[in-house]
Amino acid sequence: MVTPRVLITKEAEKVMDELREKYGELMFHQSGGCCDGSQPMCFEKGDFKIGSSDVCLGTIAGCEFWMSKDQFEYWKHTQLEVDVTNGRGSSFSLEIPMGKRFFVKSHLFSEGEAANLSPLTYLED
Repeated sequence: MVTPRVLITKEAEKVMDELREKYGELMFHQSGGCCDGSQPMCFEKGDFKIGSSDVCLGTIAGCEFWMSKDQFEYWKHTQLEVDVTNGRGSSFSLEIPMGKRFFVKSHLFSEGEAANLSPLTYLED
């Protein structure tokens, strides 16, 4: 069985459903910035410019989850889970006006999980 690199909680998926109704197709990006810049941010698909310095870890709730390659170097040994909490972040993520913010929980892959990781996707320039 393939081990996904990124998951989403049911609560976060409900917020994604609300956002999708309002905005259409969505995407996530997690940069290597400081503070809220290191949180996953949700955008309308195509509103965040993905480039050769980014990698797609997988799809959650029908949305691609992209991360900067530099940031991925820190997270490559962990499975990420996108969750949501009440409170306003200070980013451009679409859930902010709802009084919510996405965040990431993680755990280190076991040897078995690491041996069966889902493949990464890179943008071809």
